[in-house]
Order: sequence, then C-alpha cells, then structure tokens
Amino acid sequence: MKSISYQPIGILRTQYTQSGQMPIQASLAQNSMMAVAEINETYLEGLTDLDGFSHIILVYHFHKAHAPALIQKPFLDQESHGIFAIRSPHRPNPIGISVVELVKVEGNRIYFNHADMLDETPLLDIKPFVPAFDHRDAGRCGWLDKVFPNEIQGIEQTGSDV
Repeated sequence: MKSISYQPIGILRTQYTQSGQMPIQASLAQNSMMAVAEINETYLEGLTDLDGFSHIILVYHFHKAHAPALIQKPFLDQESHGIFAIRSPHRPNPIGISVVELVKVEGNRIYFNHADMLDETPLLDIKPFVPAFDHRDAGRCGWLDKVFPNEIQGIEQTGSDV
C-alpha cells in the first residue's frame, strides 16, 4: 500500500497541557475556555465564509499519542475492546476529529468553544458542520449502550479516550 503524508494547516491552542485534563469528548467540554486555531497564512483565503457556520469539524493529529495496540481498555469501561470500537488517540493513524462551536474568525485565527484536544495539536483540516449532513437521530452505540443506556447528556468527565 502506498504511503500517505499530510502537512498541518495550523496549530490548535487550548488550555490543556496534559491528556488527563481534557474532556473525553468535545460535546462534554462544558468547562473549557475558548480555544484558538491558528491557521498558516498560506490557507487564509480558505477561511472565507466559514464564519457563517455555528459549528465546525476539526481534523487533527494526536501528536502525543503512544504506539497503538489493537485491543485497548477505554476510559469508560473495565473491558477491553478493539481499537476501531473505541476513540483512543493511540491508533494506527493517530487522527482525531471534534465538532466544536465556532465563536468567530479573525484573520488567521478561529476562536472556538468545547476544545477536547491538547495545546499545540497540529491541525490537518477544517470542515463546516452541516446538520442536514452530519446529524443522526438515532443509532446503536455498541458496548457504550451498557455504559449509557439513555444519553450521554450532562456528563462532564475528563480522560484521554472513550
């Protein structure tokens, strides 16, 4: 298989310097301070019209991830699961995604709420969150159905993975 490489388009600035400080998911990051995505000047024109969206999807590189194991014990369970059934940052390709609330765009800086990533995380891409495309009313949650039989709403836990 052919090798793939990416260059960061910017860097994420957050309040979190250690993984144990971070919320386990962006939707649970109720107490995070506003964060900033600093975009390389080369990509400044690509931010045109982004400020019209309430939420964006950040795609980033888990720059502090450890070597992956195909079976891991996630933060929210006592049992181990396959890497592709959990959201651990320690993956074959350590890529993260977060849906965050867009506050404003000023020059090459994107201000956002609900950060769940480490400070100085390399940013790979930004996509607009479009409810008609990205929202699902219902779905099965595999092993998480026994952890959260109803909804995950209202949980404010921290940890490094789900």
